[in-house]
Amino acid sequence: MAQMGYRTWNFEEIYAIENALHNNPHHILGPQEEEGEFYINAYFPNTCAMKCICAEGDLESIMEPVDQYGFYTVPWEKGKSYCLEAYFEDGTSYQYRDAYAFAPVITQEDIEKYQKGYHYEIYRLLGAHKRVIDGVEGVLFAVWAPNAGRVSVVGDFNLWDGRRHPMRRLENSGIFELFVPDVKEGALYKFEIRAQNGDVFLKADPYANYAQLRPETASIVTDLEGFEWSDKKWLKQRKKADTKKLPMSIYEVHLGAWKKPENGEKEFYSYREIAPMLASYVKEMEYTHIELMPIMEHPYDPSWGYQVTGYFAPTARYGTPKDFMYFMNYMHEQGIGVILDWVPAHFPKDAFGLGRFDGMAVYEHEDPRKGEHPDWGTYIFNYGRPEVSNFLIANALYWLNEYHVDGIRMDAVASMLYLDYGRKDGEWIANEYGGNGNLEAVAFLRHLNSIVDKRNDGTLMIAEESTAWPYLTRKVEEPEGIGFDYKWNMGWMNDFLDYMKTDPLFRKGKHGELTFSMVYAYSENYILVLSHDEVVHGKCSMIHKMPGDMEQKFANLRVAYGYMMTHPGKKLLFMGQDIAQYKEFDEKVSLDWDVLKQESNAKLQHYYKALNHLYKEEPALYAYDTSEKGFEWINCVSANESILVFMRKTRRKGEMLLVICNFTPVAHEHYKIGVPYDGKYKEIFTSDAIEFGGSGEYQNKRMRHSKKEECDERKHSMKVTVPPLGMSIFKYMGGTDSQAGKKEKGKEK
Repeated sequence: MAQMGYRTWNFEEIYAIENALHNNPHHILGPQEEEGEFYINAYFPNTCAMKCICAEGDLESIMEPVDQYGFYTVPWEKGKSYCLEAYFEDGTSYQYRDAYAFAPVITQEDIEKYQKGYHYEIYRLLGAHKRVIDGVEGVLFAVWAPNAGRVSVVGDFNLWDGRRHPMRRLENSGIFELFVPDVKEGALYKFEIRAQNGDVFLKADPYANYAQLRPETASIVTDLEGFEWSDKKWLKQRKKADTKKLPMSIYEVHLGAWKKPENGEKEFYSYREIAPMLASYVKEMEYTHIELMPIMEHPYDPSWGYQVTGYFAPTARYGTPKDFMYFMNYMHEQGIGVILDWVPAHFPKDAFGLGRFDGMAVYEHEDPRKGEHPDWGTYIFNYGRPEVSNFLIANALYWLNEYHVDGIRMDAVASMLYLDYGRKDGEWIANEYGGNGNLEAVAFLRHLNSIVDKRNDGTLMIAEESTAWPYLTRKVEEPEGIGFDYKWNMGWMNDFLDYMKTDPLFRKGKHGELTFSMVYAYSENYILVLSHDEVVHGKCSMIHKMPGDMEQKFANLRVAYGYMMTHPGKKLLFMGQDIAQYKEFDEKVSLDWDVLKQESNAKLQHYYKALNHLYKEEPALYAYDTSEKGFEWINCVSANESILVFMRKTRRKGEMLLVICNFTPVAHEHYKIGVPYDGKYKEIFTSDAIEFGGSGEYQNKRMRHSKKEECDERKHSMKVTVPPLGMSIFKYMGGTDSQAGKKEKGKEK
């Protein structure tokens, strides 16, 4: 301590301010009171003088320099507002409002809720948010960096100088906060962090709502308020709907590669530009939903968004946050649901991102046996740390609240659930019971899903999980329930595609891959998927997975899609596969829409549209998706013929559908099948129709009547024509004319 003029100064504290070492600058900067006297202290580097000016303009005082490095002081009337003016050697000056004149905004209650992991709107406090405090406009900056020695907010508003705006550490919280007056929307910023070992580095804001387009990495001040939503009707309908009893056909989309500008003047269409084009296509094809591969900010295009650095920021590749609001609102106005891919399993090691955020493991585990993915080269979230769990839960709710998202598809859930995922013996740490289950991840998933469920607004939670972890779609309130609404049926996808890739001559040896899915079909609520995972990295496109010449490839693809659309479970298809694109997915180029100039591709597209239409029109194909009442095998044992016959049904006989799939290029005339009811059956759909690219030679144009002849362990049967590599659907039309007459006579009596 040292006496100087009329003040007693702690020059060690002043040194800390001037060298960006102080973690509580409000203790010495801004309004101060000592022994009943009131002062204003200020620090501005590289100045030659400073002045304190009353905000009302009726008073100004030259500030006294405390040293030659830019620290100043002046007596002031307590409670009187002020601004500061800095003078420089070149004769210029700069007037500003003092960031250290404002009290903390984040309360002790906020801190306690955050530390316990249930501050579900913490994203409204942490990050950068426009505020008006004591009549002054500015931005509240706040960040969690519990191990940091000092944090400053730096940006284009302070020359990226970490000495200008060091932040206040809120007591016992690890949160640093500072309200900076007069910062405008669009300002660039980062957090400059001094680690405990003395290293100083920059980090992007984990809670930023907007960020620069790669390769730049700064966060951007933005305002989410003011967008005029017009999707109230959609949200009301969504809340009332029970998707388990409704059709759900999902179109999986990578926004940047669905369609690209043809003139080459820019890399991508904006959210606003692509919305009407995509909505028009989705409606034309009669999909019910789209699923967007991650649109959260990410630095590396070939990651397709699955290595996120900006969890709260729609990627700037396609525009601003309000542009994405427009996209969401437009989709809802067009009656299209939007599901977002979300990645809470891992995050990349980019220096500006979450990894080692304050010089130590903050969002991840310190021990690489728990904190790193050996195969992916990424960090794993520490789900057991309440602030980290809160970050992720608040992030999911952010997309639901701020963007009206209809569902979240959670990526790589298996990697979250298993401590030994992708690891060899000795490379992982068992849980407290000696097992390989990640109990902290399970608790996180249950917590998140329970909060979303309590909203009761129709939002869907979907797990992409590749193992047999039980009860993923059981309610959290039920024993061992994880609380998802749906699970991707990865087992079906793997088995089915392995079967379809096999030459039809040898498919009889893999017949079980067709039927095994029905053994577990009702253990979870499933979505059948033919996703992007299967058309990348040398796996080739869906059409080229099919064996045979081109004519047979298209026939194989038609029967494959037909089986998927009639099999229990909701549906998902990745973009480009409904037009039989020949190339694998490549994020650098647009879908090859030119293939539609070929008749075979155009007819395949028409076929998939017709399947979607049929699926939506026939309740038997969706009403009992999650109930055994909705499905029944007629014949699942004809491996030599590679033929399946099954029923999809509701409580009403008149809605019963009979499906026949033939997975060989052999046609069958007068093929006998058992039927559940005596009466008439009408073929309402066949993949062999000329309009779909079929031959048109193997259709059942006339009504089929059952006979009392046993077949497939049924008392009644009928004979039908089964197209080669084809799928046919018959609808039960009621009893025979004689039976109908008997019923009428019975009514008369």
